[in-house]
Amino acid sequence: MSLRQGLYLVLTEPRDGYERVCEWAVKAGLPCVQLRYKGHDEREHLVLAHKLRNITAGTDTLFIVNDRPDIALMSGADGLHLGQDDLPAAEARRLIGPELLLGLSTHNLDQVRAANDAPVDYIGFGPLYATNSKACADPVLGPAAIKAAHAMSRHPIVAIGGLNPERIVQLGNYAHNVAVIRAVCDAPEPLIAMQRMHAAYLALLHDRTK
Repeated sequence: MSLRQGLYLVLTEPRDGYERVCEWAVKAGLPCVQLRYKGHDEREHLVLAHKLRNITAGTDTLFIVNDRPDIALMSGADGLHLGQDDLPAAEARRLIGPELLLGLSTHNLDQVRAANDAPVDYIGFGPLYATNSKACADPVLGPAAIKAAHAMSRHPIVAIGGLNPERIVQLGNYAHNVAVIRAVCDAPEPLIAMQRMHAAYLALLHDRTK
């Protein structure tokens, strides 16, 4: 299993509801949806994960669970994403097995370097720009940092933090995917927002092949 290039949607407290926005992500052809559901009842978490798994099942949109290998396994998710303070990647890989995707957030070049020895399939890198998302509370790195991360990393990079269509085109050849949270979850028209950003990234891919 591999992660297609394109817009990587992190779902956390979307104003139009988790299920509806997930359905729109599938409609928009996004490569994946990641469920970030912190601070809620575990049963609610699992029930929601099952619902999103059912929405994405049989489509080209992968379903990834944040932080929780148990929820990922019980819901039949396609992958698990870890933060720096979560379970060590090697232990998570042992729990979820070799087939599921495993991602790891990084927030500086030292963490990128350390991730080279981790059994992960991709890394998140950011925040590249200032953002109000609690998921990107680390110091802003700036867009130039992704070039250094790309040169250093053995893994595909998912850029994250304050991205919009105009900023996406500044990422050059260095991001395998671009992740968004609030730009879609808070948008008055989430489907249009994700379509615009996905199109901006696909246009960037097209420019790379010229």
